Amino acid sequence: MYDTEKSSAALLGRLLLSQIFLLAGITKALHWNATAGMMEAKGMPAVPVFLALTILVEVGGGLSLLLGFQTRWGAALLALFLIPVTLVFHNFWMYEGQQMVEQMQNFQKNVAIMGGLLVLAAAGAGRFSLDALCCRSPGRELRQEMRQASAH
Repeated sequence: MYDTEKSSAALLGRLLLSQIFLLAGITKALHWNATAGMMEAKGMPAVPVFLALTILVEVGGGLSLLLGFQTRWGAALLALFLIPVTLVFHNFWMYEGQQMVEQMQNFQKNVAIMGGLLVLAAAGAGRFSLDALCCRSPGRELRQEMRQASAH
């Protein structure tokens, strides 16, 4: 795969991953009371604080992925965020029948998203990102090539 294809795939992957967090965070903000009620039903303490933090993480992390800005940190934060969310809100082992199946699917979906986020955290945003734009400087590539050449 050529660099342009890799960068295009990274951009598409970031866009696809970002949308679930952006939509979830915005929906939670627009439906604050309903979301707070669901969190209370799960036995969560300090619901207003956790709900506000959830919205900040989802929207902030989603924007980080979308724009490719501080992508490694945004992806890592979202992956860590999904651990307690998945364990608390998709605890399929507490259900039976169709509810168990649905919660297990959501659990597995979140685990798969965590995998994608960890790959993104390791690989970075790619060339089509604010991270790449911010890190570009005149002669940067030349300096890297010279360092690599002198190491041999």
